[in-house]
Amino acid sequence: MPTISKKGHKMPASPIRKLVPYAEQAIEDGKHIYYLNIGQPDIKTPEVAINAVKNSNIDILSYSRSQGSETYRKKLAAYYNKHDITVIHEDIIVTTGASEALQFLFSSIMDPEDEVIISEPFYANYIAFSTATGVNVVPAICSIDDNFALPSIETFESLITPKTKAILICNPGNPTGTLYSKEEIEQLAALAIKHDLFLVADEVYREFIYDGETHYSIMQVDGIEQHAVIIDSVSKRYSMCGARVGFLVSKNKMVMETVLKFAQARLSPPTFAQIASEAALDTPQSYFDEVIHEYVERRNILIAELQKIEGIKVAKPKGAFYCIVELPVKNTDKFAQWLLEKFDIDGETIMVAPANGFYSTPDVGLNQIRIAYVLNKESLIKAVHILKEALKIYKD
Repeated sequence: MPTISKKGHKMPASPIRKLVPYAEQAIEDGKHIYYLNIGQPDIKTPEVAINAVKNSNIDILSYSRSQGSETYRKKLAAYYNKHDITVIHEDIIVTTGASEALQFLFSSIMDPEDEVIISEPFYANYIAFSTATGVNVVPAICSIDDNFALPSIETFESLITPKTKAILICNPGNPTGTLYSKEEIEQLAALAIKHDLFLVADEVYREFIYDGETHYSIMQVDGIEQHAVIIDSVSKRYSMCGARVGFLVSKNKMVMETVLKFAQARLSPPTFAQIASEAALDTPQSYFDEVIHEYVERRNILIAELQKIEGIKVAKPKGAFYCIVELPVKNTDKFAQWLLEKFDIDGETIMVAPANGFYSTPDVGLNQIRIAYVLNKESLIKAVHILKEALKIYKD
């Protein structure tokens, strides 16, 4: 019988999606599920984006350029310049989601067995991308006890070896909602320059910043041009997860030329999705003001309700729409499955993401979950009530 590759065996299942079969069975059993497990906003996609596709007069749905349409990239460059990130359209490659951008980048700047340092916990698919490219993840471990603050620069520097090629951060962070300061970004940039490393920032949640804080991009640092790469996406910014449009941004011409070769091999990003994404750039600021106000209210309600539960610990996010919660259970994989299979209140239950999958360090995060506060406030209150009652009777 033919065998599966070693890489295939090592490829991790998504901690966000692996419980789907149990959720589907719960639905068949008549249960209503509050989905706290996945960052799919319930915020409406801007009408300008939907209408651009509806009103399109395309006769032939042809390939776009491998790097994405020129008109879209020029509008993206204008968007970045408005956010004090000075680029031109040639510094941007459009990809099929931020996921493809990261895969192309890993393949372009690292060989198998090279190392990337990532502040941990981190977006679970970073492990998948590193596995697919044969790259080793070296975690810079953060703790819920200090709200997942960025480890010291000395900690990052101690992890650098001859095989280190890049440092990767998510700012603000998924799954923690942590926001890194200008000083922290400048320190990381100086470290990358000192050791001749790439500094990669996943900035897909740039607009979702709370409590009067501001986002500081790695590409706002002077002198970082040849080291900095931004990974970005329309998915969360415009509630367009299904568009699968992301982009890679860098002023390093060798990086961009190499990434383009991978982009050419997959031909082109989707045409209709680019039309919608280009139009989305015309979304008025009032849309974001309303969205941010809504997320702040959701976060505050969620944190307040969670803090009423005895025995749990929760980190307060300053950006994005996620938080990590530590529960008084030994294994949240088993607990999450039990919630779907065995527990409900009046036919309702919840689906959460076990946090162990957001760590590369073995046996860390086993008692944690990630909650995405992408539901309306009433639903969040109900969901936390279900969690509270479930914890009262659950036995490991």
